[in-house]
Order: sequence, then structure tokens, then C-alpha cells
Amino acid sequence: MGGISSRVSPLGAIIVAVLAVSTSAIFVRWSVAPSGIKAFYRVLFTTALVAPVAAVRNPGDFRRFSGRDAAAAVVAGVALAVHFAAWFESLNHTSVAASVTLVQLQPLFVAVGAYLLLDERVTHRTVAGIVIAVVGMAVMTLGDAGSPATTGRLVLGNALAVLGGVMAAGYVLAGRSIRQRVRLFPYVTVVYAACAVVLLGFVVANGYPLFDYPPREWALFLGMAIGPGVFGHTVINWALEHVESSVVSVSLLGEPVGSTLLALVLLAEVPSATTVVAGAVVLGGIYVTTTARDGKPTS
Repeated sequence: MGGISSRVSPLGAIIVAVLAVSTSAIFVRWSVAPSGIKAFYRVLFTTALVAPVAAVRNPGDFRRFSGRDAAAAVVAGVALAVHFAAWFESLNHTSVAASVTLVQLQPLFVAVGAYLLLDERVTHRTVAGIVIAVVGMAVMTLGDAGSPATTGRLVLGNALAVLGGVMAAGYVLAGRSIRQRVRLFPYVTVVYAACAVVLLGFVVANGYPLFDYPPREWALFLGMAIGPGVFGHTVINWALEHVESSVVSVSLLGEPVGSTLLALVLLAEVPSATTVVAGAVVLGGIYVTTTARDGKPTS
């Protein structure tokens, strides 16, 4: 994407990406299809949109995948599939504000995973950020507790959103080094294709109908692919070539704010005071973690 790089501002691209991903939860809520179906068609249509670009612009790059890189790309795709399946389902059980905030815990899990798997050093500031975010998570889940049935739904929804964040971190960790050797479109094509195959298996295993949906649902599936898929996640992957990952991670903290405001306007969903306050604490913890670049390392 050398020609594009010279014409597009990375900061402008990040702003577009944050706005695009903020619409994801709204599309999911508008659709009445099963969560697995929403996830499958979002990824399938995104793959169909990016694959021709990869084939035309970077056809030789597919041959540059070593066996190890191909395996890592497949692992990234599997993790992305679980991320989508868990997060989309979480929106059936908890608020948009809580779900999009908790799924953004990805930087925390990346920090922990990098420490455990990649032997990267963790600063005291990173640990402090993780603790702050965990406290916010606990308050968000327990503070909105009501009847046992309501509490059970909230706990399930919030747990699924956290699982989505863990899997998003796995997606980032699995593909971290590949992007240094493989161009954007070939990389995302392989990852999205692997993700789509896994989600197809999930859909078939659960017996969901593949085609029996009205035109409105197909339009929503395509909207998820074009907006959050192409202009969201794919643009974010492009931006990572041009700005530090910490800048991108901090910028993505705008997604919960954008999604919450859109849910307020388009879904008439007003978050509780507890969710707002606890969400701010969680975002503060994520911010501390993602900006912890030069603090004192832990032992």
C-alpha cells in the first residue's frame, strides 16, 4: 500500500477506523439473526472484499508465507472467530456500553500474554493499569446486579465480552510478527478466511440455517463487513505500519464511547450510572496499560 501511504494521513485513518468499529455493536443489535450467523457473514463478506485486492496488488505475497507464518495466521484466524462469536453473543445479554468496554480489555491481555509467551518485560505502571481495569470490571458486573435472573444474564454477557477481549489479544499476539514480513491484504485475507471457516463450522454444528434470511438481514451483514470490517479492522491493521501500536490501542478507547452514544441515539439504550462510572475506570486502566512504555519493570 505504498501509494496509499503517501496520500493518507495515519491519524485520519485511525479516526475513520474508530468511527467505523463504533458501529459494530449497533449492527449486531439491529440484526435478529443468530449470533454465529452474524459473525460468519460479517467475516465472509469482509474476506470477499479484501481478497480481490490482495490478488491484484500483492499476488506474489501469498507465496512468501512460510509454514510457520501460515500456521500463525490460521491461529490468529481461529482466535478472531472465537472473539466474534463470544462478543456478538455477549450483546444478547448485557448492555452495549458494558460489552464494548469489556471487549476492549485486549491491550491488558496482550501485555500479560507478551510477558508469559514472548518474555517481554512488564512495568509497574502496566500492572497498575491492569489492577485498575479489573476493579472497574468487578464494579460494572456486580454494581448492576438486580434479580438473580438479571444478574445471571449480566454476568454471562460480561464474561463473554471478556472472553472476546482475550481472543482479540490472542489474534494480535499470533499475528504480531507476521505483519513485519507480509503485506496487509494477503495477511488479512488468510486470517479472515481461516476465521470464516471456523465460524462456518460453528454455524453448521449448531444447525443454523445459512440462507433463510430477509433482505434487511443481508444488508446488515454487508454493513458489518464494509463498516467495522473493511473501514474498521482492516484500516487499523494498515495504521499499525505507520504509527506505534500504543497510539492505536489508546485511540481504540474511543470505540466504547462512540458505541455507547450511538446506542443511546439509535437504540434508546441508556446505560446505568454504575456502568458509566465503572466503564470510565476500565478505560482508565486500559489507558494506563497502553501508555506504560518506560516505567520500572517488574521482577
